[in-house]
Amino acid sequence: MPARVSLRADFTADDLRKLAAKSSDANQSRRLLSLAAVRDGMRRGDAARIGGMDRQTLRDWVHRFNAEGPDGLIDRKAPGPKRRLSAEQLDELEKIVEAGPDFEKDGVVRWRRIDLQRVIKERFDVDYHVRHVGQILHDLGFSHVSTRPQHPEQDADVIETFKKTSPRPLEKTLKDIAPGTPIEIWFQDEMRLGQKNSRVRQWARKGTRPRQPADLRYKNAYLFGAICPARGTGAAIMMPTADTEAMQAHLNEIAKAVAPGAHAVILMDQARWHTTSTLTLPKNLSPLFLPPKSPELNPVENIWQYLRQTWLANRVFDSYDAILDAGCQAWNNLIALPDVVTSIGTRDWVKVGR
Repeated sequence: MPARVSLRADFTADDLRKLAAKSSDANQSRRLLSLAAVRDGMRRGDAARIGGMDRQTLRDWVHRFNAEGPDGLIDRKAPGPKRRLSAEQLDELEKIVEAGPDFEKDGVVRWRRIDLQRVIKERFDVDYHVRHVGQILHDLGFSHVSTRPQHPEQDADVIETFKKTSPRPLEKTLKDIAPGTPIEIWFQDEMRLGQKNSRVRQWARKGTRPRQPADLRYKNAYLFGAICPARGTGAAIMMPTADTEAMQAHLNEIAKAVAPGAHAVILMDQARWHTTSTLTLPKNLSPLFLPPKSPELNPVENIWQYLRQTWLANRVFDSYDAILDAGCQAWNNLIALPDVVTSIGTRDWVKVGR
């Protein structure tokens, strides 16, 4: 028969009962009450029953209490099974996921959990359930997200160079503008909006896949939009086509929105209706063209995404007029939120040094 374990002497029975009354952990409270009974001299078997345990379990809690005090009477989360992949193997798996699959070798264009389950088995000889593969990815800091588009011929160095050197082309654009003239930075782009509308993600119960109407008709219009992030404002028009005539109308609209006495530099892509010599630039506007194949530099692309996700997607437009009404309403909703325009549109690399 094991020898009785003495209870540490720095807590009286009253101390233990007070701690039990204050504790928000029910299990800790009943263990403290059992120990208080032991301190009062009650038989160990009777004291154990107060806490809903047997004598041996009480002995174990006495050991914990003697070593750690009242905090030792709180249940601890089980450590769980030991990882079957080493730290080095997890680092290698992280690099594999980050790099993405090689279609010729892996036979897929994106990693799914079932694909990575196979890779882990082939590379490390470890079998995991598909759900556990998802948990490993989560622990490594990955999440299942939608991708952003990128032009296949894009040159990342060109984009970074433009960001670093943007003050120089800005100054060149403004060389003929009188010193002291307030300068505004605007971004311009256009978006097709039509009956073949986009669908976006939504919250739904697990295991379900909600349906949204998908129109197969082809009527559409173009929303020409421009924003001035510093002022939280913009200017837009709806047009039936994207061409020089539409661009001219939009430039005229932007010119009206520029602050009185200010001059605006409009950053835009190099679409043919942007660069044609037949355009007549209003006196308070100067264009600055972005590098080709680099839509990421234009925050109006993000404005289009915001409009679609907030007001335009998951809808059916019965007529051309309905398309126009929806585009105008979405833009007006945006302009009523100047902080949103500023938040989405601000780019730190655009600076005017004058």
